Amino acid sequence: METHVSDWYARRTSRAGDWPLVAMEACKADTRVSVVLPALDEEATVGAVVAMVVDLAERTGLVDEVVVMDSGSSDATARVAADAGAVVHHRDDVLPEVGSYPGKGEVLWKSLAVTSGDVVAFIDSDLTDPHPALITGLLGPLLCQPAVQLVKGCYDRPLAGVDSTSGGRVTELVARPLLSRFAPDLAGVVQPLSGEYAGRRSLLERLPFVSGYGVEVGMLLDALRLEGLDALAQVDLGHRAHRNQSTAALGRMAAQVMATVLSRSTPVHDPDALAGTLTQFVRDGSGAWAPTDRDVSLHERPPMVTVPGYLARGGAEGRALVG
Repeated sequence: METHVSDWYARRTSRAGDWPLVAMEACKADTRVSVVLPALDEEATVGAVVAMVVDLAERTGLVDEVVVMDSGSSDATARVAADAGAVVHHRDDVLPEVGSYPGKGEVLWKSLAVTSGDVVAFIDSDLTDPHPALITGLLGPLLCQPAVQLVKGCYDRPLAGVDSTSGGRVTELVARPLLSRFAPDLAGVVQPLSGEYAGRRSLLERLPFVSGYGVEVGMLLDALRLEGLDALAQVDLGHRAHRNQSTAALGRMAAQVMATVLSRSTPVHDPDALAGTLTQFVRDGSGAWAPTDRDVSLHERPPMVTVPGYLARGGAEGRALVG
């Protein structure tokens, strides 16, 4: 790593255990913290994740609200999440005047309109071994280091036959090589695509959000552009177990990550670079290879502070209102 990146890594990388609860409670003061779980057909896991966060909130007071954003589930995700103690919002009910797009980034963007936190933490709902450090580690730098604006989580990722310390297949094969070429300042970020991260509302509402799997890397690149490297931090959260996806699904994810990085790699931000189709191959009934076109295009939502509906509902002032 270049000298300035190595310096950032040394100063802005910590472990979850470096942030004891007593110290964090003192730092929190009157800061409100929201935890948001994006969810699509996660009835098997979302309840346990919500229950872990609710328990943390009740034991420590570090979390003020737990919100699940339903991205159009066809199963019992919403009911299970509500039964576990979360406030659940369906994407179509939030800012209905702007419509809805499919994808994780869409519900993360809309969550800003239905949460009240000065700090917003995002955690995936497909975790199979949720533990409090996934939240407390993310909150530590934001509550106790005023200069930090965005915190990324990193962790061991168990995967049969693969080094558990790898950043994930799409990270190592796509995201990291692209970032090393187009955003070398981010070379010190262990897992740029991690689904566990947190930021200050004052930053998040100034960022555009990509609708699909490009949301994490897009947020990282845009935060770097707006606030600089020293506003970013990362925390080793220990381990993270979740449901692994097929290689074909990872290919579609990779296409969206690549499109997002490339859309921000030119002097002029080009959202049109987010459109695209990916051709993949499957065996047909006769055993022959059959090409299948997959839509991997993305939509980009503007910074929330530019959305009239958000401002009309109070925006950063009134925060917990829904359309």
